Amino acid sequence: MKILVANLGSTSFKYRLFDMRDERQLARGGAERIGGVQGRTFVEIGAWKSEETARVADHAEAVRRCLKMLTDPQHGCLKSPSEVAAIGFKAVHGGSVSGVQRVTSELLAEMETMNQVAPAHNPPYIAAMRLLHEKLPEIPLVAAFETGFHATVPERNRHYAIPFEWAEQCHVRRWGFHGASHRYIATRTTELLKRSDLRIISCHLGGSNSLCAIRGGKSQANSLGMSPQTGLPHNNRVGDFDPFALPVLMRRLGKPLEEVLHDLAEKSGLLGLSGLSGDVRDLEEAAAKGNNRAQLALDVFTSSIRHYLGAYLVELGGADVIVFTGGIGENGVNVRRAVCRDLVELGIVLDEEKNQKAKGETAIHAAASRTQIWVIPTNEELIVARQARELLEKA
Repeated sequence: MKILVANLGSTSFKYRLFDMRDERQLARGGAERIGGVQGRTFVEIGAWKSEETARVADHAEAVRRCLKMLTDPQHGCLKSPSEVAAIGFKAVHGGSVSGVQRVTSELLAEMETMNQVAPAHNPPYIAAMRLLHEKLPEIPLVAAFETGFHATVPERNRHYAIPFEWAEQCHVRRWGFHGASHRYIATRTTELLKRSDLRIISCHLGGSNSLCAIRGGKSQANSLGMSPQTGLPHNNRVGDFDPFALPVLMRRLGKPLEEVLHDLAEKSGLLGLSGLSGDVRDLEEAAAKGNNRAQLALDVFTSSIRHYLGAYLVELGGADVIVFTGGIGENGVNVRRAVCRDLVELGIVLDEEKNQKAKGETAIHAAASRTQIWVIPTNEELIVARQARELLEKA
């Protein structure tokens, strides 16, 4: 069985193709500038790389062009497009719908109810999925919702202290996200350490960020709440924020609610604090040159990580493993150092030399550390492929 896992943007389509017999990645590629005058379609199959420049009208045409490349007579890894058993999507928010679902018109309509909650994610996915559902009916589409992994979170960690009816009628609760990444970390850490009872704190740090408390492979808490704008500061999204500040901002800035929410979702986070960039690498370079606001953004970021780390140590009664993943988690030497600073009394001790040299899957804790500290690159696409396979096999 071969599963193509898609990563969608409003004008982009990227994918990885897996052979699920042994979970090998067969190819990766995609299309850019969809809908523009001059698009680009590209593919990598082993050492072979190819690209074409031509107008790509929509996401359905992007898929067709990619399938054509994958069935190239000389270099392709497919004999026919019919070998693709399904296209899997790392869907973000389905409201009352979660888990792994076949994409239908009804499912897309339910996802639309959450557009205001996930404005950067849901609308482009819904538009592209609806188009593919209509124009490529021969290929099953599977949505694996990021909220699904957090279905095991206890009710005490899911509810806000609001009128109970709001949770029941309007789905206002801590849904949690980055489910595919945290699920992969739970699975892979269990494999590496050969234990199924681990208490894991998974730190997914990248363009968007979250911590997850995991016990025995199951999510117990996630720093993201009702929306992907919450929890830790993100590159340009606010993170945790007092809602009673909204009327103050509207009144003093003379902005309507929609504009303030846009600023919180697009112009805040590390970008808003620094006034410079939402990229940690840029901020570290600027801070080294004396930029105080860049340093402030970094300090706020790492303090927020430590805040949730402390909360999840209490939630789990300690941790067997702390895992750093995501672009920052895998490459952020200074961030990892700042997060683990002065935690000797908690049994968390970083080995500085290992931290500096960390590449790929590797342990970075000192010999004296009671808690293991690992860097593990995530693989969200593989998780989605596995979930799509399981759904198809059940059907």
